[in-house]
Amino acid sequence: MLDKVIVGSEEWCSFPALGIPTIKARVDSGAKTSALHAINIIPFEKDGGSWVKFDINPIQNNSRAVIHCQAPLVDKRVVKSSSGFREQRYVISTNLQVGDQEWEVEVTLTNRDSMGFRMLLGREAMSGRVLVDPEQKYLLGQPTQEKLKEYYEKEGEIKRGLRIGLLASNPELYSNRRIIQAGEERGHEMHFLNLKHCYIKLDADKPEIHYRGGRVLNDFDAVIPRIRPSMTFYGCALTRHFEALKVFCLNSSSAISQSRDKLYSLQLLLNSGLDIPTTGFANSPLDTNDLINMVGGSPLIIKLLEGTQGKGVVLAETKKAAESVINAFKSLNANILVQEFIKEANGKDLRLFVVNGKVVATIQREALPGEFRANIHLGGTASVIKATREEKSIAVRAAKAMNLKVAGVDIIRSSKGPLLLEVNSSPGLEGIEGATQKDIAGEMIKAIEKNFKWK
Repeated sequence: MLDKVIVGSEEWCSFPALGIPTIKARVDSGAKTSALHAINIIPFEKDGGSWVKFDINPIQNNSRAVIHCQAPLVDKRVVKSSSGFREQRYVISTNLQVGDQEWEVEVTLTNRDSMGFRMLLGREAMSGRVLVDPEQKYLLGQPTQEKLKEYYEKEGEIKRGLRIGLLASNPELYSNRRIIQAGEERGHEMHFLNLKHCYIKLDADKPEIHYRGGRVLNDFDAVIPRIRPSMTFYGCALTRHFEALKVFCLNSSSAISQSRDKLYSLQLLLNSGLDIPTTGFANSPLDTNDLINMVGGSPLIIKLLEGTQGKGVVLAETKKAAESVINAFKSLNANILVQEFIKEANGKDLRLFVVNGKVVATIQREALPGEFRANIHLGGTASVIKATREEKSIAVRAAKAMNLKVAGVDIIRSSKGPLLLEVNSSPGLEGIEGATQKDIAGEMIKAIEKNFKWK
């Protein structure tokens, strides 16, 4: 018992391995798990193991003081906060120093901007080592303001590179991790912005975008929107607000919106003189037979207009099957696209990755044996292929028609020549980087640099 550290309800502690010399903690024996404030949390692989890197503003209400940390990843755990909100958090293992004693603890990482303390010391970390006197505070002393300034506010520090935000939903996604990595390697300050944690202040004099905890996001040079289809409306609203704040967005809100509208995007492409598979559009048509004949008969593809990423897509191999599917959609009063099936493509299509008006990589995607491909990519294997001059021209023109600086353009080879299938405003990087070994994420960062003529 005499070996235990006696602490009050609030104390200053440190994390030597993380490079955090001092941080104020709320001592809470009612909380099982300890928590540390963290932003820009990104998992990565190091020496064959799982690690996580993150940034911390160790002083409350001071965003200028930033420490970049990394630690071995122990677990991902669902934690219930004091407000009753359940959140999946990363768990790290690191050494905690309290007074003159130091020991290893597990700590969860979470944004604590809305809390009064950057650190919560829970009972698991204190068990067998700490005694709490809840009537006391800072029994182990406090750093002076001069000492804090010495620790965290180095004079004369020069900002390097650009401040770039990645507006997306999942920090673990390969594409998002690679973009963060590529930006940091080129000397920029990268921030992962979970669009679900952003909210907007509409004001004529002082419009703002806030992040969970009240942090204002008005100081970014550029934003890379990578918006999942289910979050298109809200993600585009956020992107539009960044644009109003004069923040450069790699893809604009209007370009993303129109690329997500299947019918409108096809009309834009056709208006630019680009060929697509023959397509019909209807709202629960009564004249099913004419609609089928209009696209060349069976087999044919039937798509729900509101469907995303392969959902709501059916291959009808016979006229009878096509009539059954269309009649089924009629009961939903749904808008549908009916499209000719390109049989000679034999389950293959091309993905051309366009960045800033240039095709930077091309792969061929092929369905697995027995897999259904309805003129769209549903999986399978990817291999390097050389696109023809015509195919590259189509991809560049398609991105331009959609006003996209970054686009994944899908093309299918038919007996009539290359046909344009789809233009994706948030194309994935894993398949194309893995197959081509090209730094596509780096090309995206270069496109931002070009806008600022940054060196």
